[in-house]
Amino acid sequence: MSTDRFADYGRPRRVDGGLRARSARGAIGRSWWSRRFLEVLESFALGTRLTRGRSYARAGQVLRLDIAPGRVTAQVQGSRPRPYEVSIALATFPAALWTRIEDELAGQAFFSARLLAGDLPDELEELFVAAGAPLFPAAVDELTQRCNCPDFAVPCKHLAATFYLLAEAFDADPFELLHWRGRSRADLLDRLRARRAEATGTAVSPAPAAAPVSTSDDSSSAVDALPPVGAARALAGLATTPLAEAVDRFWASPVPLPDRPPRLATGPDLLLRQLGPPAPAIGGPGLLERLRRAYRAFGPR
Repeated sequence: MSTDRFADYGRPRRVDGGLRARSARGAIGRSWWSRRFLEVLESFALGTRLTRGRSYARAGQVLRLDIAPGRVTAQVQGSRPRPYEVSIALATFPAALWTRIEDELAGQAFFSARLLAGDLPDELEELFVAAGAPLFPAAVDELTQRCNCPDFAVPCKHLAATFYLLAEAFDADPFELLHWRGRSRADLLDRLRARRAEATGTAVSPAPAAAPVSTSDDSSSAVDALPPVGAARALAGLATTPLAEAVDRFWASPVPLPDRPPRLATGPDLLLRQLGPPAPAIGGPGLLERLRRAYRAFGPR
């Protein structure tokens, strides 16, 4: 009898229609969010273990991947007939903490505008950290990793394949990271719209029904009755001034302009995290870590 406890398990069974990583070679993860997620996992000394699942992710061995608040679940086909059940848990933020974060986001036009447009700016991570709610785990024990395969290694290749597919899910929709932390895209954007409306004194209501078409000369009255928006709203209360009396003020704003939003304070190594690790020929991840320590040592105090 073989002493190798895995001798009875051969190559994984082929899968038709599995979730296949888009990256066929090289690093997995294209966006800043997905690269940052994998970088955090590698910082937990999981780098070599993660690579065990890269071939699984690229071969389409992951049958299903579901992201829910606090938990990611997946099915991964291995060498056994029945797929393995995988679970990766990460604590969600409490409701009170999410309320504070949403207040911070709504209070800064830069963030609320980008989020409402469907984009997650890179600087968002710094805002979450400042609010006491880091998006990414700070230690490996914040992740509860489960797989019902016989491999005792954590992560096993089935968990590692799930991590890679999760990173690519953040590529496709970075709001999934916020969903994992407890707030879906729809809920977050609805709350931001409500806070912005409260701050500006406007009501959040459904779009008005279209007015019936009229053939009379007064058909423009329905359009004229609509409330002004944008620049028209800011200028609505101003008296009309003949051009001859306002030539010297022609290029000046007739109303005070809003202050520019304050720039978000960022760490000295933010640029390094955005660019990703350099090529192996010039030092690879080791050079990146040395540069990061230098940036932090010589950066502003």
